[in-house]
Amino acid sequence: MASLKLVFDTNILISAALSAQGAPAKLVRCALAHHRLVFSQATLDELRTLLYRPKFDRYISLENRERVLHDLGAAAHWVEIGEPPPYCRDRDDDKFIETVLKAQAPYLVSGDNDLLETPPIPGLSIISAQQALTVLGL
Repeated sequence: MASLKLVFDTNILISAALSAQGAPAKLVRCALAHHRLVFSQATLDELRTLLYRPKFDRYISLENRERVLHDLGAAAHWVEIGEPPPYCRDRDDDKFIETVLKAQAPYLVSGDNDLLETPPIPGLSIISAQQALTVLGL
């Protein structure tokens, strides 16, 4: 399979950071090894904000959070987005759709029903982690 640009919603990236097992971690490892993770500043900022929540203190050290953010940022394909138009019922999620569209990436991988139930957008497939495993042949 050719290298793809992929956008992962924050919940996928946090799940992967908290546990090396499971579909999210497998997807992130595959994306880093064979594809390109795409971020905009807005999507990385959301990841940073949520990953540093105190509720994750017992699962991941500050050092590991910093390493995750550094490694993802260094490996990323970056796109610039402005204020996105409304795409889905949760306006906070529109930045992910805008990032995918700016990058011309074929997939947005998410576990968020607000994104997964977004009305069709030409040129974009919003898929679950399990669907992504199939698409990527994992």
